[in-house]
Amino acid sequence: MRAETIERPRTGGPGSGLGGNWRVIVLNDNHNTFDGVAAALSSVIPGMSLPQGFAMADRIHNTGQAIVWTGQKETAELYWEQLRDAGLTMAPLEQG
Repeated sequence: MRAETIERPRTGGPGSGLGGNWRVIVLNDNHNTFDGVAAALSSVIPGMSLPQGFAMADRIHNTGQAIVWTGQKETAELYWEQLRDAGLTMAPLEQG
């Protein structure tokens, strides 16, 4: 009998730390308005409309935080920095 080896695709190179899903998390704060949060999210996160930004702002307000995007590390870092520069309060990036 011969054992069959099944190779699974890699999500990143060995030791690269770039694979997997990285979470961009926005935290609730007392200085951003719903309008400002919704506008920042819809302008930074691809595919997020202004109404979706308002829904996400509501989630952030009611739960204290929300994951607004997940994906590759380099892209997550870019969105994280853009949202921070827009004045949003950001949690550190998390790998999930």
